[in-house]
Amino acid sequence: MVSLNTLRTQFGVLLSIIIGGALLAFILSLKTEMGFSGNDPEVGEINGDEIHYSEFLAAYEDVKTQMGGDNFDYDQSAQAVAMAWQSLLTDRVFVPGFEKLGLTVSPAERKAMLQGELASGVYSSVFADPRTGLYDVTAVTNFLAQADSNPQVQQIWTLIDKQARIERAMNKYTDLVRGGAYANALCLEKGVKAENNTYKGHFVACKYSTIADSLVTVSNREIKSYYNAHKSQYKQTPYRTINYVHFEVEPTDADKKAIEEKAKAVSVLFAQTNNLKNYVREESHASLASTYVAASSLPEEEAKALRAGKTFGPELQGDEWYTSRVAEVRNVPDSINLQHIVISYMDTKLADSLYTVANKRGADFAALASQYSIADSATDGGKLGNVAYSSLAPEFADALANVRKGDVVKVEFGNAIQIFKVLGTGAVTRHYRLATLTFPVEASQDTKRAVHKEASSFAVNAKGSVEKFNEAANAQSILASTMSVERGSRNVPGLANSLEVVRWANDAKVGDVSEIIKIDEDYVVAVVTAIDDADYKPLAKVSSQIKNTLLREKKAAMLKEKMQGATLEEIATSADSKVEEFSDAKSSAYYVKGLGVEPRVLGAVATVAPENAGKLLPLIEGNAGVYAVVVDEVAVEEKQTVEAERVKAQAEAEALASRRALWAVQEMAEMVDNSVNFF
Repeated sequence: MVSLNTLRTQFGVLLSIIIGGALLAFILSLKTEMGFSGNDPEVGEINGDEIHYSEFLAAYEDVKTQMGGDNFDYDQSAQAVAMAWQSLLTDRVFVPGFEKLGLTVSPAERKAMLQGELASGVYSSVFADPRTGLYDVTAVTNFLAQADSNPQVQQIWTLIDKQARIERAMNKYTDLVRGGAYANALCLEKGVKAENNTYKGHFVACKYSTIADSLVTVSNREIKSYYNAHKSQYKQTPYRTINYVHFEVEPTDADKKAIEEKAKAVSVLFAQTNNLKNYVREESHASLASTYVAASSLPEEEAKALRAGKTFGPELQGDEWYTSRVAEVRNVPDSINLQHIVISYMDTKLADSLYTVANKRGADFAALASQYSIADSATDGGKLGNVAYSSLAPEFADALANVRKGDVVKVEFGNAIQIFKVLGTGAVTRHYRLATLTFPVEASQDTKRAVHKEASSFAVNAKGSVEKFNEAANAQSILASTMSVERGSRNVPGLANSLEVVRWANDAKVGDVSEIIKIDEDYVVAVVTAIDDADYKPLAKVSSQIKNTLLREKKAAMLKEKMQGATLEEIATSADSKVEEFSDAKSSAYYVKGLGVEPRVLGAVATVAPENAGKLLPLIEGNAGVYAVVVDEVAVEEKQTVEAERVKAQAEAEALASRRALWAVQEMAEMVDNSVNFF
């Protein structure tokens, strides 16, 4: 039976979720006493229902625990927020939807999932051997045996089981959607043509640029009418525009010189010490490698110095000074050809018996691996192939350092016992365990204080308005950047790790200037210059774009009037243009030789069947002008059959349908995400 201590190690993540949830429930039970009652901020909305801070915090903490704890970097924190939203979306939208559709998970299915007959990503990830990754039914049985008598284990099981059932229902839903996807005959015909047909011919192009804009009139009424008719094209995410100054903390020439001198001075002591391991423990810039590296894999100059028994460096490599010397030397095979048997760390008696049998003359190691090993390699007689010695973890490197062909070695490490059979060894070469010194080239405290002082002075002078901000930037000869920050964004574009700048901007008004905002080692001062909370871009902002579209449409009509004639030659004469040639055109292509990037023209060309070659196509309005086209030849190859295209198109249709279905459900839920202000 699995002990509670084992549960804490193998299922520690899930145990932490329960503990975290209980702690959160306790805190929330004190809301009234703490003054939190009635002040549970809204983090966002799903399906019109408010998501409050306490609910989102619970989901967020669960996700953080599942991802491995509290020590998150910037990107991991953003990922945890996104996953928390997905968890809430599943509970509030997907699960109720599955129930309405009748997509339930029956007791028989649950049993099959637990027994491994039906694949379950959740069960497999929780109840898997940590060394092999294989689903372990015995671990589930041992776990469930404790659930009746241990409430803590029961809570953990409830969470695991819920996630497994949701996963199964989600798979059923996507299977249902995929089952409705169908590659129709038109799609197949188009796909076969795209692979098999190549077109060449001639065309006459009359470019829009030949008509001056001043000769075409577009009224404000026409622009407004077009805007109203196409308003969906101008949907936007509300945003705020900021100007900001980025004060970067960079090492000065004096800093670089000081670090160089320190690196060289410490490297002398590093090279002279007789007790290298003690020195490494006491020197913060020093480290001792856990693995051995082949001398032949080191850079030429470093290898040359180390072979001669010298210290290499210090040398500036990128943004750090690097020094190395040899701590230990091993003359070992550069690679070892291995078979192995992997046994659970709990099966010590079986491992001892197998080790004894494997050492006997004539023992069939492959048969033993096939019968007893729990690793994936068991199906191939336990073969690992040639393993580079430098890739071995320290425990394995020590055990296999002096092996010869035919040796059998047993290693207990982690949650497994491994028995190795040596099938052969590579050439014996020198391998080093290196001690290294690294001194990053970074700004000194004096430099950091100087940059902070400069940022402080700017922030004081910039207070009050956008105009004062710009005046302060000009006075200090500082270049300010302008960026728009969309609602829900966690970064200012082009400014990494800038969540605090976004949070400040979300609460600021036009003309507000920030205090100094610290970003990593740098500082930022910003001002809000504009706020646009509309769901659609205003007409004034897109009127120039619309005007250009209408100008092109009117120019196209004017050009078509000029392009008269029954042949390309006649059209070229009437339009004062010329006949040109295109070739190697395929509907699956982006660029056409002689024609350029003209998808509408290419689409029209691809409709021509071989028997219709030579006929003049209707005039085509392209990106750069109006085109008259004749396809002279359609070359047809037998690269793609209808059946092969059906398989390809069906797979694409199913994948697209399942992705779009999940996206559509999320869009219908109309999620409003304001979590950036809290997490």
